[in-house]
Amino acid sequence: MSTRFGRTELPAEQERDLRRAIRLAWLTIAFLVTAVTLVYLVMGSSQAMKAAWLEDLLSFIPPVSFLVAVHLTRRAPTERHPYGYHRSIGVGHLVAATALVTMGAFMVWDSASGLLAQEHPPVGLMVVAGQPVWSGWPMIVVMAYTAVPPVLLGRAKLPLARSLHDRVLWADAKMNKADWMTAVGGIVGVLGIGMGLWWADSAAALFISGSVLRDGVGNLRVAVSALMDSRAETVDGGEPHPLVRELDAHLTSLAWVDVARSRVRDEGHVFHVESFVVPHAGTTPSLEQLADARAGALELDWKIRDLVVVPVAELPDELLPGAAQDDGATHGHDAG
Repeated sequence: MSTRFGRTELPAEQERDLRRAIRLAWLTIAFLVTAVTLVYLVMGSSQAMKAAWLEDLLSFIPPVSFLVAVHLTRRAPTERHPYGYHRSIGVGHLVAATALVTMGAFMVWDSASGLLAQEHPPVGLMVVAGQPVWSGWPMIVVMAYTAVPPVLLGRAKLPLARSLHDRVLWADAKMNKADWMTAVGGIVGVLGIGMGLWWADSAAALFISGSVLRDGVGNLRVAVSALMDSRAETVDGGEPHPLVRELDAHLTSLAWVDVARSRVRDEGHVFHVESFVVPHAGTTPSLEQLADARAGALELDWKIRDLVVVPVAELPDELLPGAAQDDGATHGHDAG
């Protein structure tokens, strides 16, 4: 049975990528359970270890948000939600980003307070197999354990996030890739305590906290922009999505079309598209031509859905800001 996002049936490649992404999300959650438990057992009074523990707790949010969002997007459109539930991706992204910003800000304040107060966290001895062992060594071992798996998971998720156009999965992957810095920061902080550098622990905690806050602010900017119906962009929010120009080029290539421009909104995994087409002078497109134009556009990419083709005498500047400038010779106005 094929996998669907609402009415959208996924191609075989995306269907495989989705199944793999779901498995990786569950694997991430399983790893985080072990990481959070181990860090809690050994963290003692170290600020760096505390920050690493909180960062690991926050790392639960993106994979859980991804799993919930994917479940919701599979629902078919209803009378109340005629566009489907694709926006759950944006909501999940916003929730994750807000949690990161909030906790990141708190962690920065807490770490900076410890640094300014010149707190000297004690790291004493513990007995292992009847032998006294410096408590810092178990901390370092645990942090080393938490360093490698997230990086591997993050690298595996990035291409899947691009394939599925899933920003929650993208945010999760980017956080995973950066988790090695958290582990290294924790190790540096603990070693600093062992060397008598009392400030190293709080400085490492501040570094980890700043990393969390930076991730949160970046994701919050992209999430809010998408929910405010900004233009369709790549999954990282870095540039306009190339599919928009491909769509306009396809419609403009039709024999009866003079110029075409599309207004594309990112609904989550899929795009909602309104394409305005200006026929050649003296040409009136038939219903069959309009239907063929729509069908051809839908075949360009699985992400193009809820597409309407609107024949107009000239490109509507109020709906397509900058369309006339993009045309150069403003073919649409000449046609009118």
